[in-house]
Amino acid sequence: MADAIRVLAMDGVEKANSGHPGMPMGMADVATVLFSKFLKFDASRPDWADRDRFILSAGHGSMLIYSLLHLTGYKDATKEQLSNFRQWGAKTAGHPEYGHMAGIETTTGPLGQGVANSVGFALAERHLAGRFGEDLVDHRTWVIAGDGCLMEGVSQEAIALAGRLKLNKLCVLWDDNEITIDGKVSLSDATDQLARFKASGWAVKAIDGHDMGAIKKALAWATKQSKPTLIACKTRIGRGAATMEGSHKTHGAALGAAEIAATRLGLKWTHAPFELPEGVEKAWRKVGKRGSKDRKAWEARLLDHASRDDFTRAMAGDLPDGAFEALEAKLKAVVAEAPAMATRQSSGVALETVFDAIPELIGGSADLTGSNNTFVKNTHILDAPTYEGRYVNWGIREHGMASAMNGMALHGGVIPYAGTFMVFSDYSRPAIRLAALMGVRAIHVLTHDSIGLGEDGPTHQPVEHLAALRAIPNLLVFRPADTVEALECWQVALQNKKAPSALALSRQKTPAVRLTDAGENLSRKGAYELKAASGEAKVTLFGTGTEVALALKAAETLEAEGAPTRVVSVPCFELFEQQPKAYQDAVIGRGTVRVAIEAAIKQGWERFIGEDGAFVGMSSFGASAPAEVLYKEFGITAEAVVEAAKARL
Repeated sequence: MADAIRVLAMDGVEKANSGHPGMPMGMADVATVLFSKFLKFDASRPDWADRDRFILSAGHGSMLIYSLLHLTGYKDATKEQLSNFRQWGAKTAGHPEYGHMAGIETTTGPLGQGVANSVGFALAERHLAGRFGEDLVDHRTWVIAGDGCLMEGVSQEAIALAGRLKLNKLCVLWDDNEITIDGKVSLSDATDQLARFKASGWAVKAIDGHDMGAIKKALAWATKQSKPTLIACKTRIGRGAATMEGSHKTHGAALGAAEIAATRLGLKWTHAPFELPEGVEKAWRKVGKRGSKDRKAWEARLLDHASRDDFTRAMAGDLPDGAFEALEAKLKAVVAEAPAMATRQSSGVALETVFDAIPELIGGSADLTGSNNTFVKNTHILDAPTYEGRYVNWGIREHGMASAMNGMALHGGVIPYAGTFMVFSDYSRPAIRLAALMGVRAIHVLTHDSIGLGEDGPTHQPVEHLAALRAIPNLLVFRPADTVEALECWQVALQNKKAPSALALSRQKTPAVRLTDAGENLSRKGAYELKAASGEAKVTLFGTGTEVALALKAAETLEAEGAPTRVVSVPCFELFEQQPKAYQDAVIGRGTVRVAIEAAIKQGWERFIGEDGAFVGMSSFGASAPAEVLYKEFGITAEAVVEAAKARL
């Protein structure tokens, strides 16, 4: 059965003339024992909510998971898909991609991400078990990781958190083959990984990764621990290859026709590429059906469970009925009150308004809770031993936090949000990008969004970060101008099941700009006319966040000087791009002088102001001084906007 994985892996890579056969061949024994004896799954129902999650963190070895899915009878993983590995239109992408093929739990390839995702999977499982009971939620998360996964810094953030939270249903199977692309691991690393994991609160064990008996005993041991577990599986990369076993040359290239022919002889494998011996195929298909009995028993329990409807809705990612009733009432009150407050505070108001109505919301912060306003009063902390709480103390681990949020969202049943300073979105960016690629709902609360944070200086003042985040496809980047827009942006972020969101929020207070009830969520359109011109418009001013108030002030001056001026608020570039062209043209105001104002770099604003438009913002890093001084010194003022418009009239 293990040799079937080896042959499929080397044949798939050979046909594509591209890929990584060494890891699948080396870990075939471990994977065979895991799938045939321990993994709880039913190939006929890949979406079974209480299945174990299998994560191939070493995603370059994607032929391992494709082979396993094919052998166990997953409908998507056909022989044709395997033979079209890495080809246009095939579900068998170069690295496993979530949503392409049933059975792939997360997109992996950037090393370390799968390990970090797994912490989120395990955390979501424990939380849902606390909420709904272990008769509905009782499954494990298994990870195959390589040396590269453990070298990446995000792995330390992830394993430290998992150890602290005692996530004992998480097991990492380390492919300890001592090989990287360049050669021996010893070229670049001498870490005692067992000691490292143990120091982080894990139970650890080392085994021969080709000894089926030892593998079975170790996996059984892992299921009985009170801590997360690491099993170091000593393997030989390219196991079974005739002359290349143990060589780094098997890592990332096809073995070649001669080596494959010799390997077939050595394995006594007489079948053609992608063909299987009948007995082996039957044995694997039996494994794929092994969980059917457990799955049916679980479905019977769900049918009679008091929380059946809530559980089913939560796992589908649907919001409860009336999720936004309180928020919509709050919107009307806020319009009437017109509060002046920092938008990070406005975000906190939004959370307080929806938190009880949406029990799936799980919050957190990278040790900046008081600054990010992500904690809702009286919320219990999500922690061992019950895990029923709804707030995670992530610690100073932005990358691990963002990656684990992806795992939580992928697991289902929870909607993760968490905060940090916007400048530190750089630390979260690889995971935010993967969330966008996968299309999962993870919400990033990014406060201190400009030079307006003041005295902490340029190390903490984001200037290029809005442009960098807006460059990521399928990421909704919101920068609300006041409390009304903050409430609206939160509503859109929560309703969008197929994209992550980033909310850019101010430290400093800003006046209310939405002073009338629009009767609809205007932020949903991405950009809208906030103030009409007194006559036929000659000037259109665009702004986001705290700079919308400056645009309104500048418009007042321009109107007084005889230039009819309209103001457009642009809370979300990405949503604006989804609007009909006629709406876009009307909002942009073609034929008028156009000026944009944002305390950030210009990149991306060309879409609104064209080649001849003016931009009032940043073209350098910030400085350390009070916010009002910085805005004046860097020329981000209503007066500068007026002068820019007049120069073009």
